[in-house]
Amino acid sequence: MTTRTFQLADVIELMADTVPDREALVTDTQSITYAELDERTTRLANHLASLGVGRGDRVGIHAMNCPEWVEAFYGAMKIGAVPVNVNFRYVAEELRYLYADAGCVATVVAPEYEAVLDEIAGGLPDLAHRIVLGEPYEQALAAASPERAFDPRSPDDLYLIYTGGTTGMPKGVMWRHEDLIFGAMNASRLKMPADSPEQFAREAAANPGALRLMALGPMMHGGGQWVMGNAHVAGGTLVLYCGRRFDPEAVWDLVEAAGVHSVGTIGDAMARPLAEALANPSRERDLSSMISIGNGGAPLTAKVREQLRAVLPPNVIILDSYGASETGAATARYDTGEGHSAPRFDANPETSVLDPEGRVCAVGEVGMLARRGNIPLGYWNDPVKTAATFTEVDGVRWVIPGDYARFEDDGSISLLGRGSVSINTGGEKVYPEEVEAALMHHPAVFDAVVVGTPSERWGEQVTALVQLRQGHEADVENIRDECRSHVADYKVPKDILVVDAVTRTPVGKADYVWAKRTAAELLNLDV
Repeated sequence: MTTRTFQLADVIELMADTVPDREALVTDTQSITYAELDERTTRLANHLASLGVGRGDRVGIHAMNCPEWVEAFYGAMKIGAVPVNVNFRYVAEELRYLYADAGCVATVVAPEYEAVLDEIAGGLPDLAHRIVLGEPYEQALAAASPERAFDPRSPDDLYLIYTGGTTGMPKGVMWRHEDLIFGAMNASRLKMPADSPEQFAREAAANPGALRLMALGPMMHGGGQWVMGNAHVAGGTLVLYCGRRFDPEAVWDLVEAAGVHSVGTIGDAMARPLAEALANPSRERDLSSMISIGNGGAPLTAKVREQLRAVLPPNVIILDSYGASETGAATARYDTGEGHSAPRFDANPETSVLDPEGRVCAVGEVGMLARRGNIPLGYWNDPVKTAATFTEVDGVRWVIPGDYARFEDDGSISLLGRGSVSINTGGEKVYPEEVEAALMHHPAVFDAVVVGTPSERWGEQVTALVQLRQGHEADVENIRDECRSHVADYKVPKDILVVDAVTRTPVGKADYVWAKRTAAELLNLDV
């Protein structure tokens, strides 16, 4: 009998052997069982091996959401290779950097991105193989063996995820597979330990009603991969939204058709249009399968939470989670309707708030969110950044990704925002997400992003860019008054700039680079 390890390809094979006919992946057009997923990923793995791809080699996945994205992810892992998430929105310069930094020897690419690969291929001597989705991909799978004749895998096999962050070029975060599974993909099992990967399969066989989790964000980002892993480690089903653009009506169509239990959103940018689609009186929805809305990656404001609670069945909970490429699924908290000005999460033995000396902060003291336990090895090709983000205190290794936080009286943790975008105004630190949440309480505000801009008096001042709801006119003083009722006066924006649309990243996070540039232009600042 083959000895299995805590490696994701081993998990998929165990599920295929134990619950072969259970759906592993569902889209709006396809349903793929664990047995089918295992066979296709095995064929892809054997094809990659025939090209000379082996353990530790990096394989790009350069496509929008599609079943083949999932196949490429697990197919590379079957031979111990490392899938690399390629941001399909990148232009040539960014793609050249990512492919070169990762040292990809092969890529699985959608045909619409071949032209840009042709443009940069001369600067990528390592990129020897290109498998194009569509007919070439299917021909390669058909010609490859379906037999699992692979070398033993290791829990130390590498997983690499590139994260754009708020500044600079993308960074690759390195995980061991075992740490990835227990640190990022074990929430569906309530973070329970396991003595072997076979335990995952036994639990799945004993649970015919395994969770059906829906990923809305691009699989090229960690959030989508976390949802996928949480589904498959527990023997559940990944329901993958593959729309070329975000269409809330199409999302709810898929929720109904696939019997989704939990929808994973990324902040207001996804949750608000989902709530407003449900509020449409001309369309009745059967959401009887729904158990929860899971949100992570960007905060839900109190206003959007109210909208969701008003249209969702009363039994559906909102579960907020904190995680990052560097931390995995660190902590979570059920929304009880308290409406805090900053996102709050439950403290746990692995998650804390540390001061600059590495001591645990007192209640009310602002420090940096930190996680220990199953955490990454560090950053790919960047020992300096690794040393700055991963630190050891009293023999315990922590990851400190850069988010300010504080303990509250009830023992929970308030997340205040990323240090790289915090605003220092008159000696006071202001965290944009807290002010953005306050602005969103105003009924005329559809979206908002907050940045610091230069000020002779304050050093930096708080400046907001707001997008108004259709049919509303700007009453800046009224918006400022509403904001003042939720946050201290020094946090209230000195300037509120109305824009046609707030720009966000592909996964719904605030685009602070765009916001800084736009604010400077509108204020005629020379920055």
